[in-house]
Amino acid sequence: MDINKLLGIHDSKQAPAQMMKILYDRKKREELFVKFLEAFNFNLSYDWFHDYFQEELADRKWLKQDFTPMCVAELLAKITGGDKRSTYEGGTGTGGVMIRKWQEERERRSIFKYKPSDYLYVCEELSDKAIPFLLFNTLIRGMNAIIIHGDLLSQDCYGVFFVQNDKDDYMGFSSLNVMPYSQEVADFWEINFVEECYPKWIESKVFPSHLGVYRTREAV
Repeated sequence: MDINKLLGIHDSKQAPAQMMKILYDRKKREELFVKFLEAFNFNLSYDWFHDYFQEELADRKWLKQDFTPMCVAELLAKITGGDKRSTYEGGTGTGGVMIRKWQEERERRSIFKYKPSDYLYVCEELSDKAIPFLLFNTLIRGMNAIIIHGDLLSQDCYGVFFVQNDKDDYMGFSSLNVMPYSQEVADFWEINFVEECYPKWIESKVFPSHLGVYRTREAV
């Protein structure tokens, strides 16, 4: 699959910036989602960018970016299954393990009972290049997710995204929001903002009831 062609670029090095630019335009973003869905036969069960990112964009020297093999991701999703409705993953990359976990949870419940609001995915990732693909993967799947762009060890952070399925529709796309660069947000997620890399961006007008902890509401 020619991902560069779908993104409208000629050089893979342009992909992260191009992806991020499109993500900030909801109309173009959702048009791109449809193109990708058609190109990948609507199969959302795996990370479409796994091989592409590793071959074209991975920083193996400094960040040691070798993603979890898909077979291992599937095994991890199965052995961590259960009644827990929230999932945390550090060093998420573009989201391969998280996607398998999401797929496992969808398959475990009836289509009549599955609701995106029952699940929350909290992801941390350091790579500037991986963040746009991780956001894409959560948005197109209608997830509810917190994506922290930062260093897992030092907790230095460059931005926190809140991805929300506003209509709680398992067939719908999610909205993109950037949490404020405030002390409240930093304290809540136990991070240290060292740089404001992302603009103020709010698409969701209502805070979700499934994240109904008052302190979380205050942070956002």
